[in-house]
Amino acid sequence: MNYQLTLNGEQFAEEPRPGQCLRTYLRDRGWFGVKKGCDAGDCGACTVQVDGEPVHSCLYPAVRAAGRSVTTVEGLAKDGELHPVQQRFLEAQGFQCGFCTPGFLMTASALNEEQLADLPRALKGNLCRCTGYRAIEDAIRGVRHTEEPCAGQAVGRSLGAPAGPQVVTGTARYTFDVEVEGLLHLKLLRSPHPHARIRSIDTSAALRVPGVVAVLTHHDAPDKLYSSARHEHPTEDPDDTRVLDDVVRFVGQRVAAVVAESEAAAEEGRRRIAVDYEVLPFVLDPELAMLPGAPVLHPKGPQSRIARPEQNVCGEAHGELGNVELGFAEADLVYEETFQTQWVQHASLETHGCLAYFEQAESDGEPGQERLVVRSSTQVPFLTRRALCDLFDLPLEQIRVVAGRVGGGFGGKQEMLTEDIAVLAATKLHRPVKLEFTRAEQFYGATTRHPFRITVKLGAKRDGTLTAVQFRVVANTGAYGNHGPAVMFHSVGESMGIYRAPHKKVDAYSVYTNGVPAGAFRGYGLGQVTFALESAIDELARRLGLDPLVLREKNVIGPGEQMAGPLGEEEDLHIASYGLDQCLQVVRTALADDTSAELAPEGWLVGQGFAMSAIACGPPGGHIADATVKLLDDGSYDVAVGTAEFGNGTTTVHKQITAGALGTTVDRITIRQSDTDLVKHDTGAFGSAGTVVAGKAVMKAANALAEQILSFTAEYARTPRSLLRLTAEAVECDGRRVTLKEVHEAARRQGVVLSADGHFGGSPRSVAFNSHWFRIAVDPDTGEMRILRSVHGADAGKVMNPLQCRGQVEGGVAQALGATLFEQVLLDEQGQVSTAAFRRYRLPAYADVPRTEVHFSETSDAIGPLGAKSMSESPFNPVPPAFANALRDATGIRFTEAPFLRDKVWQALAERERGKGRPA
Repeated sequence: MNYQLTLNGEQFAEEPRPGQCLRTYLRDRGWFGVKKGCDAGDCGACTVQVDGEPVHSCLYPAVRAAGRSVTTVEGLAKDGELHPVQQRFLEAQGFQCGFCTPGFLMTASALNEEQLADLPRALKGNLCRCTGYRAIEDAIRGVRHTEEPCAGQAVGRSLGAPAGPQVVTGTARYTFDVEVEGLLHLKLLRSPHPHARIRSIDTSAALRVPGVVAVLTHHDAPDKLYSSARHEHPTEDPDDTRVLDDVVRFVGQRVAAVVAESEAAAEEGRRRIAVDYEVLPFVLDPELAMLPGAPVLHPKGPQSRIARPEQNVCGEAHGELGNVELGFAEADLVYEETFQTQWVQHASLETHGCLAYFEQAESDGEPGQERLVVRSSTQVPFLTRRALCDLFDLPLEQIRVVAGRVGGGFGGKQEMLTEDIAVLAATKLHRPVKLEFTRAEQFYGATTRHPFRITVKLGAKRDGTLTAVQFRVVANTGAYGNHGPAVMFHSVGESMGIYRAPHKKVDAYSVYTNGVPAGAFRGYGLGQVTFALESAIDELARRLGLDPLVLREKNVIGPGEQMAGPLGEEEDLHIASYGLDQCLQVVRTALADDTSAELAPEGWLVGQGFAMSAIACGPPGGHIADATVKLLDDGSYDVAVGTAEFGNGTTTVHKQITAGALGTTVDRITIRQSDTDLVKHDTGAFGSAGTVVAGKAVMKAANALAEQILSFTAEYARTPRSLLRLTAEAVECDGRRVTLKEVHEAARRQGVVLSADGHFGGSPRSVAFNSHWFRIAVDPDTGEMRILRSVHGADAGKVMNPLQCRGQVEGGVAQALGATLFEQVLLDEQGQVSTAAFRRYRLPAYADVPRTEVHFSETSDAIGPLGAKSMSESPFNPVPPAFANALRDATGIRFTEAPFLRDKVWQALAERERGKGRPA
């Protein structure tokens, strides 16, 4: 075969492997801007241009590219100049994690005028999980949002992400965007049964497959129990998991690992493993799982910290404030309803995966002891290192964990799902090992959002004063308890604490079932319970004949009040700034000036609704961040901080904080992060802690360094400290200018290192608030729903970067709309996931997401750095109940089970119409 193609202007003649797709052909040659998101043509992350036409390279056979011209994102820029579309994506910040960005760029740069006029159709082949699409549309339209940096005045400005140029040129390096020699590939055999005991495993046929190096089973794994969840305090989660177990508890649980010279050999070896299972009884419903006689999933002792293993209760919480029976007796109206939420996938476009390989550690510039490097798509590199060392009995210095740029997380990568098995293989074989989940494995081998069943009971006086609030919460944690108790506890915290009531009661359960394990997800349980409570509050107002906004204003906590709940007060949680009133005013203003009902098609039902929520700025029990800021010899600065970057914008904010403290510009600051070798401890990028915890550590370090520099310069220049001023390149000394280079050199001569550390333990914590309002229209003949207007109020304290913070809100709204309207991980009657692909699990596309008007409260927090509060998780929480309340207003029907699928809405409307025609 005479194979040749032009690739980014260069000639290539190396033939592809039989059946090889263009995506892997390009990546094999180092063009890492071509991403793997689904390998099914559903997400567009792999989009390249062939003869100028965008194609999904995961579906395009490499052999078809013969004689053609192929362009990847790396080839868009010419002669050192960015392509106009790349420049526009930078100026509009049309990305967050950036994993989908190369694909969007390759599609957008090929659009003609007709396609630009119909972006919903033009962009239907590209998905983004982070941005909410508004920023992408603005980038394509050429709308600029970024501001120019200004020395010492970075905070509060819409500065672009430091990695933006690398993201838009395809040179940002994600987990697998590196070359490792001698790499072995690991594939997992997974259980076909929801519950079974492994009698025996025959690996002989697998080992005879050419290229297969090893097959690992539970006989090779450490006989230790742990949790895949990662928290600063490991005892928050039950120890109920083994690397490889002889009992499987859900369809998809890993049974064996095949390690081979190629992915094809590993997959063939996996197919040839023979397993003899003893099939056991199983249970999928958490209510049934708690009943006598239900199959027991984890008959383990107290050392595992499972609340009641014999009843499958992973964790539980019970408490009462006052006396709810008395509260309901005093009420003029009592409303009670049960609400349900579903399994939802995080659907980060970069799947879970890691590389494990060996390197020679250096000591004083000399080769030292060999140790293991784990390069992982993780939100928690330090906690993962600690867990691996505990699991394999290794000292901390024997393992280095590195997170490159992470392609989306949303809580799903606050787990150890790949690193343990890859390290097991690497240490046994002493070879580099790669494990990368397929898109299907993300659905049945990773984690989901917890499904909840919430019964809410509310009592109120005729004037709307709440007398009692009661919850019964059952959270389905699936087959393992990772995050189960913590999510359950958090779900009934701020959700109930936002309202005053003299009598409150909670009974909450986190329950094992033989379903796919649940885990951390944006909102961490608050979203599920907020959906139920805010729907119930809205219904209560309607039945009392009161304005739902007025009822809320009458009962919400005010500035300085404590968030009281039946489980006791969290002593470190304070309302250190109060913007909830402004969030509610956003709703009132939207109602007053709204004309969007005029956009509804004739004959459609129109309604409006809103909801509100509160969330703690950081998790309870401590969240540790350490940072170091150092003056370099060229007068620039180095910041070392452990938190990971996955589109949450913390890198930008940390630069802005540093620039403000040191009177410099962000381009004179370098950040090192997410590498356990290069930075000090950080609990991780979760719990909305990137700005309020890690940012506070950076602020402390930067302020301390500024004082060091000024104090040293005062002595060096023999000038009173009070007369000095730190600027971008120098210290101004009462008319004299001492450059930072000179300061560094003088300090070096004296043996002084101008470097400062900052630490914050995550406590005390403040509270952030959000509100959301919708106007929607519903077609009674088809159940179709359209959002006519979407408005969000956000209390983020001092907004550090308005552009990025707005992007976090828009992304949270888009993800919440997916969970509200159509996202649902479905399990069949045997517990097998039946929606293990994007074409069966519908993610919001460009056409599904409205442009949301975002309004920030003007507050400054007394706890957060420079007055900031968190805003990465909280925008999700009020969206589902706001839509539910708008749907209730439009249709007159209270929908209590998410998602609100179009056919369910149509069916409910049709049943009501049929009921009207019945004789009395």
